[in-house]
Amino acid sequence: MERILIIGAAGQIGSELTIELRKRYGSDHVFATDIKEASPDIMIGGPFELLDVMDDKRLIHFVIRHKITQIYHLAAVLSGNAEKLPIQAWHINMNSMMNILEVAKMVDEVKKIFWPSSIAVFGPTTPRINTPQLTVMEPTTVYGISKLAGERWCEYYYNKYDIDVRSIRYPGLISYKTEAGGGTTDYAVEIYYSAVKNGSYDCFLTQDTALPLLFMPDAIKATVDLMEAEPSSLSVRSAYNIGGLSIKPSEIHAEIVKHIPEFSISYTPDFRQSIADTWPQSIDDSISARDWGCSYQYNLESMTEIMLEEIRKKLNLEILR
Repeated sequence: MERILIIGAAGQIGSELTIELRKRYGSDHVFATDIKEASPDIMIGGPFELLDVMDDKRLIHFVIRHKITQIYHLAAVLSGNAEKLPIQAWHINMNSMMNILEVAKMVDEVKKIFWPSSIAVFGPTTPRINTPQLTVMEPTTVYGISKLAGERWCEYYYNKYDIDVRSIRYPGLISYKTEAGGGTTDYAVEIYYSAVKNGSYDCFLTQDTALPLLFMPDAIKATVDLMEAEPSSLSVRSAYNIGGLSIKPSEIHAEIVKHIPEFSISYTPDFRQSIADTWPQSIDDSISARDWGCSYQYNLESMTEIMLEEIRKKLNLEILR
């Protein structure tokens, strides 16, 4: 029976991935951890413990004590916040990853690791339309540099030590459960919350900035599908491209207006615009589809309907509390 450790369970991906993995493997077999308390459903729904992945001694003790067989390492300083504290972000993103890889090397019970990469690994010299799996990668942000370095370490540990590390280059992720957390694509979450709360939104990207975005249920499905794929089917040991939807802020606005006619948007680009301008507009994920059947269920229309409905429910519950 698998025994799974999730690091960063209170974050945007971790909060939803934890719930899905507990459904699949049993609540008692998925250990959620973070440096802060998570939502009640994470903390009550199964084992939860405060754990700092930077503390390598406590980390290895936790893994051995709980007989962990899989690790999902989701903790990181995201793109927008990383530019404000570049050295600190590099230290956290890289050292935490190396701690995980070293634990897997030392503890035989650990059979599989998931570590998320990002479209931030690409840069201004990368083809921006239908960006291929193998291409020029010259990131210009601290976050992107750390993710590119991380990809190379993933492949190195696989080739050198036979560590089964798997990774996805996530596009921007959209979720109603966890609000924005310092990323360049966070406008795509903020815009829905602002539409419901305020009826207006000031976007930090221009209206025609197209970026790959993915609804969280599709991201969770892709993650689980990759981790459950047979090792022999995987041809990529750095990180797989996944694309989702290529969407502009103006297109999300137009879709929201169908549900909230009075919703208005203004545009005040900030430093994140220069980051977005170096990232792909669309992604070629044909290798992911071939190797492990990557596919998507949601489009902009269905995602918007669910986002607005669920945010209303969430805000009403907060008012009742």
